Amino acid sequence: MSTAMPNADRPKGLTLADILVTLVVAVVFGIIYRIWNPMYDILKPLGLHAEQLSYGMWFMAGTFAFLLIRKPGAALLAETAAAALEAFMGGSWGASTLVYGVLQGLGAEIIFAAFLYRKAGAIVTVLASLGSAVVSIFIDAHYSYIDKMTAWNYTLFVSMRLLGSVVIAGLFAWALAKALERTGVLSLIRPASAKDYEALG
Repeated sequence: MSTAMPNADRPKGLTLADILVTLVVAVVFGIIYRIWNPMYDILKPLGLHAEQLSYGMWFMAGTFAFLLIRKPGAALLAETAAAALEAFMGGSWGASTLVYGVLQGLGAEIIFAAFLYRKAGAIVTVLASLGSAVVSIFIDAHYSYIDKMTAWNYTLFVSMRLLGSVVIAGLFAWALAKALERTGVLSLIRPASAKDYEALG
């Protein structure tokens, strides 16, 4: 099944309605992000960097918003706004949360842009989630959070974060969007058509 949209269906800029929907998604995920914070500490005692599996949730606003809107800027706006709300509500990482949000959203946005915003299947969504994850690792390095790790420890750290990203911000986000598509709920957000459904793979 093709996941490409014809030229006539190429996504254009965000409308006011798109922005409002994206911000609603961001608010929901901003609250989820805040509630999700303890999951990091719950998983940490398990060892083997199991806490990194929880990171996937913090990348999901961007991928999920794009799957709903499928237009340039949706992923960046959603991830940035969700991070801003989380920081405002007293997130564990303070002001740096906004830095992570902006750059993680940009990481996903770059992947969607690479496919000209015309594909929204599971593979592209997973790649976008990995884009956010990779960016987050570079930010961690910038803040010197991971500079003292041994090679094997660093490899495990990265692997667990990437895995969590693929499962939560990639596959779960895609499955949730596809389920919503089937209910017809998304017709309230954008026109429903066979091409829209095909774009989800």
